[in-house]
Amino acid sequence: MMCACHPNIVKIMEVYANSVQFPHESSPRARLLIVMEMMEGGELFHRISQHKHFTEKMASQVTKQISLALQHCHSLNIAHRDLKPENLLFKDNSLDAPVKLCDFGFAKIDQGDLMTPQFTPYYVAPQVLEAQRRHQKEKSGIIPTSPTPYTYNKSCDLWSLGVIIYVMLCGYPPFYSKHHSRTIPKDMRKKIMTASFDFPEEEWSQISEMAKDIVRKLLKVKPEERLTIEEVLAHPWLNCTEALDNVLPSAQMMMDKAVVAGIQQAHAEQLANMRIQDLNVSLKPIKFVNNPILRKRKLLRTKPNDELFISDPENEPEDTNVALEKLRDVIAQCILPQAGMYVRAHVLISKRLFFTYGVVFVCR
Repeated sequence: MMCACHPNIVKIMEVYANSVQFPHESSPRARLLIVMEMMEGGELFHRISQHKHFTEKMASQVTKQISLALQHCHSLNIAHRDLKPENLLFKDNSLDAPVKLCDFGFAKIDQGDLMTPQFTPYYVAPQVLEAQRRHQKEKSGIIPTSPTPYTYNKSCDLWSLGVIIYVMLCGYPPFYSKHHSRTIPKDMRKKIMTASFDFPEEEWSQISEMAKDIVRKLLKVKPEERLTIEEVLAHPWLNCTEALDNVLPSAQMMMDKAVVAGIQQAHAEQLANMRIQDLNVSLKPIKFVNNPILRKRKLLRTKPNDELFISDPENEPEDTNVALEKLRDVIAQCILPQAGMYVRAHVLISKRLFFTYGVVFVCR
């Protein structure tokens, strides 16, 4: 509501508070229902893929509108925290349709306490990954919970903006992995944490140095070295009077629906994982548990001194089986045919019948 009055942010038309019961629910739940303006022009990626002659100048104009939306958010001290092409929508299908920022599900007022690792792969800043790493280690007890937790700030949006510009210009993200998974693979994580990317000659040879410069200055590992939103809006690439009418390779790259679908699927899975709330699990020590299965197992393991104990050979320790085999060999050597005598002996050493202090065998 605080951000929705800007021309480059999707408007909120009305908000309702109702109790709604969905088909899979047993009872109604109180919900806030938000009615927003219709955005008929589609997502940024889709729009670029449909444009046969998407130029660098067009990319610059789109970037300026996104930056103006971010400037409005940051002026209110609000971090969006999920800036990506899917959250950038065109108002309609006209050539001059404005692009607008939407989906503030992870947005938060930046009071110097942003800790929760909210992000989407490909666009996540190093500081958010570091927050995730520490968050996971603290949850699992690997490191103690710090009295002064690791935090990041709204500059994470500027890193995401740098990734979006890169994708708009060439059609693929600067940080990616050949191994797709629900979590960020190690090789991709390392590239992000060290800002390891390049400008391949095949796609970037015709792209201006100004465009490369703004990408370099946004994709800085240290937030203090990254451009602020005001510096982005003052950058020559956004205010260039040159034609910049070179056709970008991104439209052709984004026409590969399989690649785009794969990226979007990875985003959707990561978002689903993030929206599952952490469960605080408390484990009770075994000695205080009154569990019927544990009681039964405890009774079966007990070996009475004056009663026959029936054991399962498949579950016996390996060293017991080996010892019994060796004992059988010794007894057989002593009892079987002796010098000058023909004795037929049958020795039975049972693994299933034995007392606490000895082995039962029968000779006949």
